[in-house]
This record gives sequence, structure tokens and C-alpha cells, in this order.
Amino acid sequence: MPEQRKTFHQELDEIRDDVVRLGALVGELIPRGTEVLLTNDMHGAQLVIESDDELDDLSLRIEEQCYHVLALQQPMASDLRSIVTGLWLTGELERSGDLMVNVAKGARRIYGVTLDPKLRGLIERMSEEASRLMTFALDAYAERDASLGVAIDDIDDALDTLHGDYIEAIFESHATHDIGLQASVQLALIGRYYERIGDHAVNIGQRVQYMVTGWLPEQTGAARLVARRSLAAEIGAEIPDLGAESKQ
Repeated sequence: MPEQRKTFHQELDEIRDDVVRLGALVGELIPRGTEVLLTNDMHGAQLVIESDDELDDLSLRIEEQCYHVLALQQPMASDLRSIVTGLWLTGELERSGDLMVNVAKGARRIYGVTLDPKLRGLIERMSEEASRLMTFALDAYAERDASLGVAIDDIDDALDTLHGDYIEAIFESHATHDIGLQASVQLALIGRYYERIGDHAVNIGQRVQYMVTGWLPEQTGAARLVARRSLAAEIGAEIPDLGAESKQ
């Protein structure tokens, strides 16, 4: 193998390792953020918030490495998809970390509010599901497992169901346990943060599928649009251009 090519694949391995490391840091934040929320640990909340700087620093370094390889190596086919996927995953993971920082900030805003056992239990279960989804997503990426990546979308249904139960529990608690409106709103936002982490895990799974196979879910929609336009042309109808409408 030529030395230049060997160096190129070493760089690809470094990008993959750094993305996995970023994912591991995010994965650690999920239970940490949940613990500070449930224990009213304000010092721990501040540490979670400050840890975002490390995530941002690593995210920037991964992006710079990806741009460096794209500019100097001009990769093709699967190598190009691997780098583009690394860039995409970095954004998904960094935003997931931001969501747990938001959980820690929410914990500070509801400091002193007593959560009933049902709410606490649902928060713990949402945290566990979010952690599980993120673990699956990172495993799919590290192992280039497109099948696992696709399966994450279905696995995410459990977190969506928990989120719906959690919102109902907030209304119940507001009515029966005297949790104020402001605290109820903050709790609803916190639940949304966990649910969004699941969505990011699903996005990662889809990008892993793209990395391995070259296929994206959006391509199915694009194919349907082409088919509709072709049919419309045959019968003399028109398909509205939504993009043109949005520019008006």
C-alpha cells in the first residue's frame, strides 16, 4: 500500500475514533444530567453545563480534520461517504450534548420542586431509553452496521411512548400535587430534550445506512416526486412548486 494512501486511511480511522469518543462523552452526560435533575445537585448541574466546552472543542477538531482530508485527499465513493457521515454525526452528537446541558439548566430552574414518584420514574426511564438509543447508534457507526442503524427508528417508539406518558403525568401532578405552572413548563421542556436525543439517534442510524449503502430515506421521497411529475406530465396536470411559493 502506498504511504500516502496508508496515511489517508489512518486519518479516516482517527476521525472515526474521535466521533466515537465524542459519542461516549455525550453518552456519559445523559445519566449525569438525569442524576443532577433528580437529586437537586446544583454543583453537579454546573459541572454538566461546563462540560459542554469539551464537547464543543472536540466537535471543532473533528470538523477541521474532516475538511482537511476532503481538501487534500479528494476521497471518492465509500471513503467520501465516511467523511461526510463523520461531519453529520458530529453535529448530531454535539446537539445531543447541548440537550443534556439544557436538562441541567432546567434542573436549576426548578430547584426545590418536589417531584412525585411517577414523574421521577418516567424521567429515569426516558433517560435510560435515550442512553440505549445513543449506544445503539454509536455501535452501528463504529461497526458499520446498516441493519442496526435502520432498526433504531423502530426502537425509538418506546421513548416516544414514554414521553407521551410523561406529559400526561405532568398534567396530573400539576392538578394533584400543586406543582406550579412555571415548573410544569420546565418539566415539559426537559421531557422534550430526552425525546429529541432519541430523534438524533435515529438520524445517526440513517446516516450510518447512507455511509454503508449510499442510500438515504429522503431518496424515497425524491423518487415519489419524480414519479408524480412524470404522471402529471402524461395527463397534462401540474405539480405545485412549493419552493417557488416559499420565495414569494
